Amino acid sequence: MTVWYSDTRGRQFSDPDSEALARSSPPGASVWQSSSENSTFRNAQVIVRCLIKDFEARPSVTHLLEHPFIKQAHGKEVPLGRQLATLIREQQDHGCKTKTKHERINTRKTLIIESCPDDDLVNLEFLDEETIITHLQKRYDELQVYTYVGDILIALNPFQNLSIYSPQFSKLYHGVKRADNPPHIFATADAAYQGMVTFCKDQCIIISGESGAGKTESAHLIVQHLTFLGKANNRTLREKILQVNPLVEAFGNACTAINDNSSRFGKYLEMKFTPTGAVMGAKISEYLLEKSRVIKQATGEKNFHIFYYIYAGLYHQKKLKKYRLPDRTPPRYIDSQYCKVMQDIVSSKLYKEQFDAIQDCFRIIGFTEEEVTSVYRILSAILNTGNIVFTAITSQHQTDKSEVPNSEALENAASLLSIGPEELQEALTSHCVVTRGETIIRTNTVDKATDVRDAMSKALYGRLFSWIVNRINALLQPDMNICAAESGMNVGILDIFGFENFKKNSFEQLCINIANEQIQFYFNQHIFALEQIEYQSEGVDASLVEYEDNRPILDMFLQKPMGLLSLLDEESRFPQATDQTLVDKFEDNLRYKYFWRPKRVELCFGIQHYAGKVLYSVNGFLEKNRDTLPADIVVVLRTSENKLLQQLFSSPLTKTGNLATSRARVTAASRSLPPQLSSGRNKVGSSYAPSHVDTMEMMRHPDETTNMRRQTVASYFRYSLMDLLSKMVVGQPHFVRCIKPNDDRQALRFFKERVMLQLRYTGILETVNIRRQGYSHRILFEEFVNRYYYLAFRAHQMPETSKENAVAILERAKLENWVLGKTKVFLKYYHVEQLNLLLREVIGRVVVIQAYTKGWLGARRYRKEKGRRKHAAVIIQSVWRGYVTRQNLKQIKKERDLAAVRIQSGAIGCVESEDSKGTSLTPRPVERPPRRSMLGLTAQRADVHIQITMEWRRQGGTGMRESKGWKFTAENKCSLFPEVGPDSQDRRVKDIKRDKGRAEDSAARPCRETARLRDTQCKQGPVAKLQQRTPRRRGQQPKLLNSPEDSLYYNQLNRTLDYQGSKRKPRKLGQIKVLDVEDEYYKLLSTVESIPEEDYGSGPPPTLSRGPLVSQS
Repeated sequence: MTVWYSDTRGRQFSDPDSEALARSSPPGASVWQSSSENSTFRNAQVIVRCLIKDFEARPSVTHLLEHPFIKQAHGKEVPLGRQLATLIREQQDHGCKTKTKHERINTRKTLIIESCPDDDLVNLEFLDEETIITHLQKRYDELQVYTYVGDILIALNPFQNLSIYSPQFSKLYHGVKRADNPPHIFATADAAYQGMVTFCKDQCIIISGESGAGKTESAHLIVQHLTFLGKANNRTLREKILQVNPLVEAFGNACTAINDNSSRFGKYLEMKFTPTGAVMGAKISEYLLEKSRVIKQATGEKNFHIFYYIYAGLYHQKKLKKYRLPDRTPPRYIDSQYCKVMQDIVSSKLYKEQFDAIQDCFRIIGFTEEEVTSVYRILSAILNTGNIVFTAITSQHQTDKSEVPNSEALENAASLLSIGPEELQEALTSHCVVTRGETIIRTNTVDKATDVRDAMSKALYGRLFSWIVNRINALLQPDMNICAAESGMNVGILDIFGFENFKKNSFEQLCINIANEQIQFYFNQHIFALEQIEYQSEGVDASLVEYEDNRPILDMFLQKPMGLLSLLDEESRFPQATDQTLVDKFEDNLRYKYFWRPKRVELCFGIQHYAGKVLYSVNGFLEKNRDTLPADIVVVLRTSENKLLQQLFSSPLTKTGNLATSRARVTAASRSLPPQLSSGRNKVGSSYAPSHVDTMEMMRHPDETTNMRRQTVASYFRYSLMDLLSKMVVGQPHFVRCIKPNDDRQALRFFKERVMLQLRYTGILETVNIRRQGYSHRILFEEFVNRYYYLAFRAHQMPETSKENAVAILERAKLENWVLGKTKVFLKYYHVEQLNLLLREVIGRVVVIQAYTKGWLGARRYRKEKGRRKHAAVIIQSVWRGYVTRQNLKQIKKERDLAAVRIQSGAIGCVESEDSKGTSLTPRPVERPPRRSMLGLTAQRADVHIQITMEWRRQGGTGMRESKGWKFTAENKCSLFPEVGPDSQDRRVKDIKRDKGRAEDSAARPCRETARLRDTQCKQGPVAKLQQRTPRRRGQQPKLLNSPEDSLYYNQLNRTLDYQGSKRKPRKLGQIKVLDVEDEYYKLLSTVESIPEEDYGSGPPPTLSRGPLVSQS
């Protein structure tokens, strides 16, 4: 027994005597080995104790040396060291199983990925069929279902769910070397994605194999990984793309005898990417839907999945009555005598879950509720149409007429299709024939009416399927604002029906197998033929590989005019042709070794396909190929009130048989019945009564219907193959060959004979040989040098596209086994991968340098921009602050002007009220400042004027104030004006006497007094000095302001002075401030000298004079 563990505790078990052992072991690793396996459990306890993290609980070195488990190693250091060295060498050669970023073992990491040389069959030493089969079986038993054949992937169907498709594996297969990981379907998807991004070229992934080999599931996984690699900014787009396959497969897949989810149509999905590799949209192309499955299924098979899903979903939602579906007996189109359909629908949870999933798909992709409801109504109408039964009736003139005895199913179908039941019955049981300009209505027999009913059901389902595909393409089309359509790149994924060989094979199997022949031919051409042709043209010495070429059999099918499909179309044009005449024509004209007609078996022929012999039954070949839809049915369906149904039968069909994407113009004539069809059907009050139109106009109705009479299923099939190949050849192909290990669909069962047969007809052995000996990549010198010159030349150099430069690049890359031709470089399949990895590494370094340079330039631009923005912010702030300050100043001035006006009006009102009291005053009238002049003053000027006026009034301006000891007489007046002459005094007395009578007049104009005082003062000369009084401090309240109005005004004045004083320098005592010259009001004020306070009451009032006002501070 050997015990390994890795921890820092391993150093405790080091022994100086075993330096070689410690030196050869990994760091921190210890080894324990017992002599026998029987001692495993006996010595397990000591190992557990040694691994305890608590060092106090662990045994000491002394105890360990005395333990029997350790004692048995004494004297065996040398062989133990050799054994350990051998084990370490084996581990190093095998490689590390788990490796993290920091080279540490992550105990929680459960993903174990390891690759080995056996992953590629090309590396096998002996190459034959038995060796390949044995190798594949060994890998399949180990659940390694993927194997490489060069650049081709072989995928064995495991028939069980594997846990190797998680996002963790998607990250593992992202931009890494293919040899670093085991083979995987994600590796193929990554190779296609990297090739698209690196070479800017479209890619194509072709999935082929038998029915039931796992092609559909492989396509799902490729789409999953591509959406992971091309992560778009729009998460909704990725979800839509992932929902496309489930929705389309619900309508296009069905259960067959060998596959429960068999594709009954060909699907080519194109995922569209931007030049940088981001997914931006998707497009689906569908080919050759097996519409005949709608009306009839073979033994052990079922109809399309959607019919069972919708039936189960509507049953659990209790909506069967709404869609006119029975709840006890299943409709005829899905009924089967071999199983209980209704019991499965009711009891199966799978059907209900799938119905919910389909509804989610419709919602996520973007279908509207109205569209989904219309789809459900059409599907329900198809099921009800299948229940319409016809019976023959006889009359006097007609014996082959048919009718509908039970009209319930007919009325249900007509109601769901939004058409009239009478019109529908008439279109099913009769048809119009135009002969020499005359229209004749003929009745249908029971068989003919049944064929018309089934043709209508197939047409409804086929056109509905095409409409769903077109609608998905419209909802997933790339946004032109993100990337132009011509600049985008595509990765195409082909998922087509596989090769089929049933017990009874019909026309559908013939078309499917011809399509697989075409895919096999494309594979052979790309892998073998084109490669060997280039060897010869370029003069490359390479051994040629023989392979089975299926071109002759394709010529037998597709050539004109004597090919099988051409003969089938020719026979279909004859009305009297039968299946027997068809087989006879095949036998007479197909002179090929691949065709034979078995003896003793009627209406059969055999074909030797590339995958084996297949026997076909000719029953129904002609009718299935014609696939006629009467014009009467088209016209009736166009009268439907359902907009979706009108669109289905108004749009033309393409050459491949699908509904055209552009809507056809629907005229009134195309949606109306001809008079012959409407005669006898229009009833009074019927909501379905159509308008009458010209007969010939109606019979020329749409081109698609007349085209459809000329076109057959074989012609649609031929055009479909041409369209499919035209899309495939554009891109670089990547092949996935799906193999079915057994026919029982059992997990871990590998039948050698079954697998060997598939390997033979797919040419795997030949593919291995040509991949081992040949050169799968052939690149022109010019393209090679332009693509890889970074590996040997500097980035700014543009070397010549010569052969010598190509050799320099190859030598610099240290590649081997390459060959140069005349104009091309021939490389092995693994050379291109190595070159791409080297190129990616070089470009990665360039990107790092560019990133740092762009970062530095961006930082410098950011700093400049930041400084510019900061400077601009400062300018904006300064301008804004100035604007705000000016607005505030204007507001303050406005408020002060308003306050001044209010104070002036209050003061004047107070003066006038005192004058009106008529108190005992001196004959001298009141001399107050002019009223009108005050109203036009500013706040500051008005404040000074009001102060002088009010002091004057209280000091004696209103009359004699005995309490103040001052009388306003002629003597006092003379004392105030000592230098006034007698004439002036006489005039003054006269003026005073004249104004005395007007003292009570409120409308007097005191400005005249002020003007006369000014004139008098000018004549007097200088004013005599008054007695000085003690100056008051600034802000000191005058003692004479006793009234509430005076106090209120003084407080307002004091705040104004404080505000102004805070912004000016203080004046010294006796300093005089000369006011502004422009102050017109203060020019009228005379100089006033300060007088002592005690003498103020006995002195005369102040005298007004010219000159500036002198303030005493």
